[in-house]
Amino acid sequence: MSEHKEHHHNHGSACGCGHDHSHNHNHTAACGCGHDHHHDEPTRCISCGAPMGEGAGHGRSMGRIGFAVIGGFLIINHYLLGWLMPELAFAASLSAFLGAVILALPIVLTAVKDLCEGRVYMNELVALAILAAFTSAEFSTAGLIAFFLLVTIIIESHTASGAQRSIEDLIRLAPHTAQKLVDGKSTEVEVSSLVIGDVINVRPGDNFPVDGVVIRGQSAVNQASITGESLPIDKIEGDEVYAGTQNLSSSLDVRITKLGADTTLGKVRDMILSAERSKTPIVRIIDKYAGFYTPTIMMLAIITWWLSGGDMTRVITLLVIACPCAVVLATPTATVAAVAAAARLGILIKNVSHLELAAKIRAFVFDKTGTLTEGELAVAKLGPTDGIEPAQLLQIAASVEAHSKHPTALAIQKLAQEVGIKMLEINDFKETPGTGVEALVDGKTVLVGRALWLKRFNVVLPETQPSESTGMSVVYVAQDGKLIGWIGFRDKIRAESAEAIHRLKEQGVTRCSMVTGDRETVAAGVAEKLNIDDFKGDCLPEGKVEYIEELKKSTLVAFVGDGVNDAPALAAGDLSIAMGAIGSDIAINSASIALMTNDLRRIPMLVSLSKKSNSITNQNVAFGLLFVLCGIILSVFGWMGPIAAAVLHTLSTLIIIFNSARLLRAGEEATTMEAVSWRRGLQLESSKQ
Repeated sequence: MSEHKEHHHNHGSACGCGHDHSHNHNHTAACGCGHDHHHDEPTRCISCGAPMGEGAGHGRSMGRIGFAVIGGFLIINHYLLGWLMPELAFAASLSAFLGAVILALPIVLTAVKDLCEGRVYMNELVALAILAAFTSAEFSTAGLIAFFLLVTIIIESHTASGAQRSIEDLIRLAPHTAQKLVDGKSTEVEVSSLVIGDVINVRPGDNFPVDGVVIRGQSAVNQASITGESLPIDKIEGDEVYAGTQNLSSSLDVRITKLGADTTLGKVRDMILSAERSKTPIVRIIDKYAGFYTPTIMMLAIITWWLSGGDMTRVITLLVIACPCAVVLATPTATVAAVAAAARLGILIKNVSHLELAAKIRAFVFDKTGTLTEGELAVAKLGPTDGIEPAQLLQIAASVEAHSKHPTALAIQKLAQEVGIKMLEINDFKETPGTGVEALVDGKTVLVGRALWLKRFNVVLPETQPSESTGMSVVYVAQDGKLIGWIGFRDKIRAESAEAIHRLKEQGVTRCSMVTGDRETVAAGVAEKLNIDDFKGDCLPEGKVEYIEELKKSTLVAFVGDGVNDAPALAAGDLSIAMGAIGSDIAINSASIALMTNDLRRIPMLVSLSKKSNSITNQNVAFGLLFVLCGIILSVFGWMGPIAAAVLHTLSTLIIIFNSARLLRAGEEATTMEAVSWRRGLQLESSKQ
C-alpha cells in the first residue's frame, strides 16, 4: 500500500516514451511515448503501472506508425530527388520540410503538453533537438532525427502493449458465453447474466467461464493457464474447477461458486497488474533524480554551444543522445519479462521488489504439514487405555472432532465414516486453534488434543509417548479429566521436497529450517529425510513467529507455508511464499508471492529467476548509463553527428528490450523435464501392466 500511495502523491520518472500520468490531480511519471493515462481507466501502462484505456495503446501506436510511414516516405523522397533530379531542389526541400513536420508533430505536441502542465522531462530534449535542426534549416536532419526517435517510441509502446496483450489473453481464457442448464435443458447465455448457484455444462475442448464445483461427470482438465503445470488434472464430482482452465476429455456439469473478479483467474490478473504497478528500489532511485536530469542536460547544451562557438550540430547531437530511454527502460522491460515468466510457471508476484529480494534470501523456513508433506493425515494407530475399546475411542473422538476442520480432525472423521461409526450428540463445543478441542458428550467433558494442551487441564499423560507410536503425530483423548487413549497419524512427505531443498542449497541458501506443531520426534524424522538444517517441533503459531523473528536478526528470511493457518508466520518473514494458492483467497492475500501449485520445485525456480532478473537489470542499467555517458562525450567534442545519434538511440533501446526478453524463457527447460519425467512414469506403469 505504501508504494501505491507514493505513486499517487509523488512525481515519478520520465522514461522517455511520453506517458502522461495523472492520479487524483497529482502528477506522476512522464515516460515518453505520448500515452495519456487517467485514473478511471481499466488497464495499466506496463512500464510505469499507470492506468490506460482499453485499446488506447494500440490505437496510439497505429497513429504513430502512420506518422512514421508518411513522414519517412517524404524524407526518402527528399534524398531521391536530390540524387536523381538535382534540378528539383525546391521540391526536395519541400518534401524534407513536410516530412520533418509530420514526424516531429507527435513528439513536439507531447513536449508542449508537458510544459503546459508544469513538467520538464525527456520529451523536451528531443523536441528541442528537432526544433534546433529546424531553425538551422536542416530539414532532412530534423526529419531523420524525428523518424528514428519516433521508431524508438513505437518499439517502446509496442513492448508495453505487448505485455498488456498478454494480460488481455489471460482474460480471454474465460469465454463470454456459457451453456446454462435449466430443467435439464441447455441454453447459451452471456456469462455476465449468470449468478452464483447456477448450473452450466462445459463440453470437451471448452474453457471454464467461471469457478465452480463439478456436480456431474468426470474429465481431465488442463490448468496450465493458472498453475503453470502442463499435465492435466482428473476432475470428478465434488472437485473444484477454475475459470480459464480447459476441459479436455468429457462433458461436465458445474455449479457456479465464483464469478468475474472473484474467480481465481480474476485474482491472478489482479496480482499481475499489481506487480506491474509496483516499483523496484532502482526504479525509485531513477524517479528521485529524474526531475534534475533534463535541466542538467540543458545547462550542458548551453555550455557546449558557448565553448564550440555556436556549433548547433553539437548541441542537437547532445540533446538527442542524452535522452536516456535505455536507462529508464532497463528495469521495466526486465520486470515485465520476469513477471510474465513467473506467471507462466504458476508463480504470482504481488510486488516486483519481492522478486528482487528472492535472490538475496539466505534462510528458508518451511512449515511441515501441507508444505513439506502432503498435508493429508491419515489415522495410523488407535491406542485405547485399559477398559476402552478401539471403536469406542474412535466414536468419542470423532463426535467431538466433527465440528473441527483441523487436518487431524478430518482424518478422524474420514476413518469414522469408512468404518460406519455413529456420531454421538455433543454440546458446548470449543476449539483452541492448533492445540485441541473440547465438548460435552453424554454429559462428560471430552478433550481431544496435543499433550501440552491436555496438561493444562491436569490430565495425567504418559511421561513418554507410547513406543508403538514412533514416527507418528499423536493426539490424546481424555474424558472427565482421565486419559482414555491416543490416536496416531502419519503424513506423507512430498516427493519433490528433498529435490527442492537440495536445489536451494545449490543456489547459495545457507539454511533451510522447519517449524511445525507436530512433536519433536516426528519433526526430527522429517528433517533427517529432507536434510533440513534446523527444526522446531511442538510449535504454536506464535512460536513460529518467534522463531522467524529470531532468525531475522542475522539474515534475510523467507517463510513458506500453505497460507491457510500460517498467516502470522507469513507476515513475519522478509519474504512470504504461500503454496497451493489456486482457489484460495487466504493464500493469495496473505503472502507476498503465491505458488499456484504444491510443487516445491517452483521455489528454487523463483530464486533462479530472481537472480537472472537482477543480473539482466544490472546489465541493462550499466549499458544504458555507459551509452548515455559515451554519447554525451562524443557529441560535446563533435565526434558524432545528430543522425548517427538518433540511429544509436534506437539501437540502444532495441538492445535493452532484446536483452530483457531472454527472461521470458526462464524455467522452460525445467518444466519440459517435468513433463518428460511424467511421460516416462506413465510408460513404466503401462509396461508393468
